Amino acid sequence: MFDKILIANRGEIALRVLRAAKELGIATVAVHSTADADAMHVRLADESVCIGPPAARDSYLNMPALIAACEITGADAVHPGYGFLSENARFADMLDAHNITFIGPKAGHIRIMGDKIEAKRTARRLGIPCVPGSDGGVTEDAEAMRIARDIGFPVIIKAAAGGGGRGMKVARTEDDLVVALHTARTEAKAAFGDDAVYIEKYLEKPRHIEIQVLGDGRGNAVHLGERDCSLQRRHQKVWEEGPSPALNASMRAEIGNTVAKAMCDLGYLGAGTVEFLYEDGKFYFIEMNTRIQVEHPVTEMITGIDLVNEQIRIAAGAELSLKQSDIVLEGHAIECRVNAEHPATFRPSPGKLLSFHTPGGLGVRVDSAAYQGYTIPPHYDSLVGKLIVHGRTRNECLMRLRRALDEFVVDGIDTTLPLFRTLVRNPDIQNGLYDIHWLEKFLAAGGME
Repeated sequence: MFDKILIANRGEIALRVLRAAKELGIATVAVHSTADADAMHVRLADESVCIGPPAARDSYLNMPALIAACEITGADAVHPGYGFLSENARFADMLDAHNITFIGPKAGHIRIMGDKIEAKRTARRLGIPCVPGSDGGVTEDAEAMRIARDIGFPVIIKAAAGGGGRGMKVARTEDDLVVALHTARTEAKAAFGDDAVYIEKYLEKPRHIEIQVLGDGRGNAVHLGERDCSLQRRHQKVWEEGPSPALNASMRAEIGNTVAKAMCDLGYLGAGTVEFLYEDGKFYFIEMNTRIQVEHPVTEMITGIDLVNEQIRIAAGAELSLKQSDIVLEGHAIECRVNAEHPATFRPSPGKLLSFHTPGGLGVRVDSAAYQGYTIPPHYDSLVGKLIVHGRTRNECLMRLRRALDEFVVDGIDTTLPLFRTLVRNPDIQNGLYDIHWLEKFLAAGGME
């Protein structure tokens, strides 16, 4: 096992990793920018190192500074959390060159899954169902038109190196296609430094279903059920739950076992999430995230398995301690991402928390690094915390969530709490009748006015 872990992140995920390390008896090092000097993970870690000014590129994305922090403190492993350098193969290689363990997948797997075109090719080879579309990048407009006609309109153009909805455009007709291609390429180049794009069939009313996996890199892998992340705004997840209201046990077992076998064949190491669009009883691979997810607590609540603990154990060389038969889904869990944003316009709202009171009680968990008097900085993502609720049934979970949301108090800034208080009382949400377009339509129709 490791002697000391450096946590190359901030906010709630840094605190989450710190807690897992402490429960394993491992010393921790917090890194922070000057803007995060008073952060909770900095206060609670065994050691802390300032790695630069507020801008992420000069601190949390500063690889030499992070490696220097490891060498100064004697950390023998780095947990990257999510975001920042968590899916950066170069960072994993640099750590390896300095004999420091990256608590995550092999660099080669990060590279494969970070390239959306190569990820799709790999998924097909491993037997994972994919959305109909181009086999690789599309460079010529004529080629794009031929592919679009073959698979049928509407189609969606995506950046090969994309994420977060950037470099993504829908074309419903042939006239739309050329404009969409050029716009997507321009956005992709600006956002990722790579203008490669590919084409897929556009699904009209899909759900976003993702399968959580763990692998030990020795040909052993399991799945831990699914999460439904269909409530999104601008391709950003807002509300996640598991199990999905749209799947039954046989569907879950079929897609889960397909993914677990693929991870076995790939020799995947660590935690990962394979994401799908689901429509009319069919699953279509869209991407794989080679890291811990923001929404991992949903899986932890319904399985009782500490995913960060498992990440650390596996990275330290332990074999997977779980067999598929050991994993049983119990009850239902929902996570709400409470952001420092206006609940209707989603305008960022950084600032000082004048009051901060989190809900409690049976089946209620809050993952947050915030506290009364803490200032949400304007330099990073707007996440204040995650409210995760568990119940024996989905209905019990919804009622518990409703109660917990009413207890949650944040004053001094705008948050998305009013949005969730509205959603939990909406009949479509209560009945599980939503897809990835539902929330944007709800907001466009004045649902929060």
